[in-house]
Amino acid sequence: MSLPAADAKLVQIMDTNLAEAARRAGSHLACRIGCTQCCHGAFAINALDALRLRKGMEELRAADPLRAQQIEQRARAWIMRYAPDFPGDLVTGTLGTSDEDRERFEDFADDAACPALDLATGRCEVYAWRPMTCRIFGPPVRSAGEHGEEGLGHCELCFTTATPEEVASCEMPVPHELEAELLERIGDTHETVVAFALLSGRHLLP
Repeated sequence: MSLPAADAKLVQIMDTNLAEAARRAGSHLACRIGCTQCCHGAFAINALDALRLRKGMEELRAADPLRAQQIEQRARAWIMRYAPDFPGDLVTGTLGTSDEDRERFEDFADDAACPALDLATGRCEVYAWRPMTCRIFGPPVRSAGEHGEEGLGHCELCFTTATPEEVASCEMPVPHELEAELLERIGDTHETVVAFALLSGRHLLP
């Protein structure tokens, strides 16, 4: 399975929207290199995110083999450490979909650093190919709550002194429809986590 060419459009839209949201937010947006709170804790990524990360790792292996190897080593170490509690298939990295699996995932690897994070520099080493969850974290983004009500959420480190009006004025639109269209085109509804996606197509465990 290959990454749809139209994913480049999705990424371009998100980069443009983020840049505009950051411009409007100014000092209210705390996101910068070295601020890594959002780089800790496991979260689910979809098949499109996983394919994008696989493509990124392929490019890294060609351009910077040592850097790619270091990321892979961290990903393997991450999997080995958290494998006993992983609520899914350790061979494929696919997350389970049962109610029990979803409940277990809520507390899974909550404090774990993402293997794509270089702890020495505070940089994401796959930033250009990062998942959508990473791309929307920080600025105000509209989402539905547990009961269907909509609200604006943002990183707790950002907009600490902003008024509700200032927060609303910095809302970042997200092209959910385009992402859903690409996922439908892929035809894969499975989810995984970043560590497995970084090793996609490789030997996951030693």
